[in-house]
Amino acid sequence: MNATDRTPADLLRSALAADPARPLVTFYDDATGERVELSVATFANWVAKTANLLQGELSAAPGDRLALLLPAHWQTAVWLLACSSVGVVAEVGGDPAGADLVVAGPETLDAGLACSGERIALSLAPLGRRFPAAPAGYADYAVEVPSQGDRFAPFVPVDPAAPALLVDGQELGGAQLVERARADAEALGLAPGARLLSGLGYEDWKGLSTGLYAPLAAGGSVVLCRNLDRLAAASLAQRVESERVTATAA
Repeated sequence: MNATDRTPADLLRSALAADPARPLVTFYDDATGERVELSVATFANWVAKTANLLQGELSAAPGDRLALLLPAHWQTAVWLLACSSVGVVAEVGGDPAGADLVVAGPETLDAGLACSGERIALSLAPLGRRFPAAPAGYADYAVEVPSQGDRFAPFVPVDPAAPALLVDGQELGGAQLVERARADAEALGLAPGARLLSGLGYEDWKGLSTGLYAPLAAGGSVVLCRNLDRLAAASLAQRVESERVTATAA
């Protein structure tokens, strides 16, 4: 990645310029058997569409706060990078009552209703399927995002020093986040092309870093595994081999 990258969105742009076809996020849900692999280009397209939804349809602006009530999932990773692209502060597991917007999954829909602003629901079903009917009080992400533009440009340039992420009770600016991700990547021994398998949740910095930011900062990719505790040891070893994993954080 480029030394001049100052935000997670910058890291993604550099990855896209370097090798758009390589894998970036490979997601497994060992409760459902789902496997999804997103190249840098495909992931960046999802991020652009989601950022356009945020900025255009939901009228989100830099400094707005979004309560992100989702588990470790490839679509959660998309939302984290979309927030960075717009300048919205992603509050992981944040209080919906104090947020400008909320993004919730099936298990957090009731909690998300405390938000008085825009509410987006994700089914988290395989293939990004929509709900049979949008949950009361929510717009369905799978309905709203496909029609959004494939390219994104912020109305206002994102300030790398401005708050970007709230997790573990700590607020990080974009530049701070990138610096920490680079340090974590170095500590994990991640080099360009590395494949990091993470079975950690997204509720704390360690899970977010190993499950997204550190591999992105290193020019590598992540094999993100949800419900990994349901996978037998022999099957995990087979996955490590088949996915060409070079490091693990599970």
